[in-house]
Amino acid sequence: MAVGIFDSGLGGLTVLDAVAARHPELPLVYLGDNKHTPYGVRDAEDIFNLTCAGVSRLWDEGCDLVILACNTASAAALKRMQETWLPADKRVLGVFVPMIEALTERRWGDNSPPREVAVKHVALFATPATVASRAFQRELAFRAIGVDVEAQPCGGVVDAIEQGDEILAEALVTSHVEALLRRMPHPEAAILGCTHYPLVQAAFQKALGPDVKVYSQPQLVAESLGDYLQRRPEFLGQGGQSRFLTTGNPERVSGKATQFLRYPIRFESS
Repeated sequence: MAVGIFDSGLGGLTVLDAVAARHPELPLVYLGDNKHTPYGVRDAEDIFNLTCAGVSRLWDEGCDLVILACNTASAAALKRMQETWLPADKRVLGVFVPMIEALTERRWGDNSPPREVAVKHVALFATPATVASRAFQRELAFRAIGVDVEAQPCGGVVDAIEQGDEILAEALVTSHVEALLRRMPHPEAAILGCTHYPLVQAAFQKALGPDVKVYSQPQLVAESLGDYLQRRPEFLGQGGQSRFLTTGNPERVSGKATQFLRYPIRFESS
């Protein structure tokens, strides 16, 4: 019954933590492709191939349902995977959908025409590859009209977080927010379009100000997963044990993961 969670590095642990808290009975297998992180500076073909390899590894662990807890992979690879690569008995879900559900206040199963929503000015903070894909804007357009999205590529933030340099990460966040505010002075909402960014969410909120509602993914993904599994329980796989896998150095990744989540995590080599 295990569910797989894939990320290019450690950011997806924020999603895993939220899912584990909401669904403590559910075995989770996490795979971090730390050998190839970050994905945000890679081209689409490279991201597609690396993501497919990671998802295949999670299938080997008995995970018929895999969450791409990586916005870059969701933006650059998910649509192509679902259209050309995915077997009929497997499912791969991205992390954009729960955010758009929350932002537009409508369920993804609602296939009525796009309509006006309360929020008109949205700031999107994401990796350069996610911003370049325009995947968020494309998916949002299926559900809402009249929403102005200003996207800011946040180069360097993921690297700083992965290196454990909180001071640099917060300084970069402040700089990126200031750059976006020069183009959109009064956003009503901000989307943190990277699963690393909840680790510096307070810095985003401080730079944006108290009047901007900040949408962060982990809790939204955890809620959406519960709803999905109620509707599609057949995609609970055969795996029955929680594991943490990495393509990188297990000892080094375990140390960083423990710092991120503030409880011990032991990674194994994938």
